Amino acid sequence: MGESKRRQSALGDKYGQEENILPWLPITKSQASQAYKLTTRGAWIGIGVLAGIWLVIRFVGPAFGWWNVQ
Repeated sequence: MGESKRRQSALGDKYGQEENILPWLPITKSQASQAYKLTTRGAWIGIGVLAGIWLVIRFVGPAFGWWNVQ
């Protein structure tokens, strides 16, 4: 308990607040983590869409006679 009180008195108003990644960048560590998760999910969605489009162009279109792939 003593260490917590000492830290609280040393930090003052900033006690309990998240720290920024960089002092000049107003983004907290949890916000950076959320952005990382979002971009990773977006990349996997893009890979899935690309694979789906490839399947349609390579197999579905020629099977229905929409076009020929040589």
